[in-house]
Amino acid sequence: MTFSLFSVALGGALGASLRFLVATALIREGFPVAILSVNVLGSLLMGLAVIVLDRLGLTSWQPFLLIGVLGGFTTFSAFSLETIILIERGLPGQALLYVLLSVGFSLLALMTGLIIARSLT
Repeated sequence: MTFSLFSVALGGALGASLRFLVATALIREGFPVAILSVNVLGSLLMGLAVIVLDRLGLTSWQPFLLIGVLGGFTTFSAFSLETIILIERGLPGQALLYVLLSVGFSLLALMTGLIIARSLT
């Protein structure tokens, strides 16, 4: 339990740091492309990692990589905040587009990751 907690904490710190770097590199005024990109990429990586770790017998890495790194990298709270900010700025159409793109592309990316990982065997 203690090792799992430590690995999740370490992974979370790494994931959050990666999110910060990616988001900083992609930040733009207006449409929140940075967090959209992070969530879609993180979903793709989650799909890949679930299968790869399982197939390689590395499920002990799941707390670190899936919960920690990818949990820290993707962020639903920032997504929610940016959606509300768009609404408060009087841009409900952009907010709806952002929600649909974020959820749709993240689900598609996760499924793509699963398919790619499953095809590797």
